[in-house]
Amino acid sequence: MTAAMAARFTVLFPHLDERQRRLLLAAEARALGRGGIRLVARAAGVREATVSLGATDLDSGEAPLGRVRRVGGGCKRVVDLDLGLRPALLALVEPDVRGDPMSPLRWTTKSTRHLAAELSRQGHRISADTVADVLREEGFSLHGNGKVIESKQHPDRDGQFCYINEQAKTHHRRGRWPQGPHGRRPAP
Repeated sequence: MTAAMAARFTVLFPHLDERQRRLLLAAEARALGRGGIRLVARAAGVREATVSLGATDLDSGEAPLGRVRRVGGGCKRVVDLDLGLRPALLALVEPDVRGDPMSPLRWTTKSTRHLAAELSRQGHRISADTVADVLREEGFSLHGNGKVIESKQHPDRDGQFCYINEQAKTHHRRGRWPQGPHGRRPAP
């Protein structure tokens, strides 16, 4: 009997999500009666607590098509687990932040792949997609690199922009941020 159950579970499990597996196991255990939880758990290769949880789910009266996990269940986001990740990422993009200082739109010239590689070298486990998600949360607009034709410019143009950026930060901290085009202070 245990072998027959194990064969059924082997065929069905790849087609079921976690909750559906628990419910199937609980239904099998109920059909067996006393001692069914232990037999089903052995046949399925799961803990008895998993089968018991399925029985609780059956008794709860929860809707048949609900969530697989409770809200907040599953893997936690890497930025929630590694509290130093977000500041490390922002420190990497800060020198190369682009955008109109009067506009809240910001972007960076660094690719998400290169940022992820640098963060990995610093000891943070992160993918390029997660870097993109965090940058979006921080108000960055992600655009692909485009070819920009620029005329000859001052050799220290980047230094000039860094200087202007530092001056703007200093004035902003001191409360002397310039008024926007419509007489309002721009968003910080």
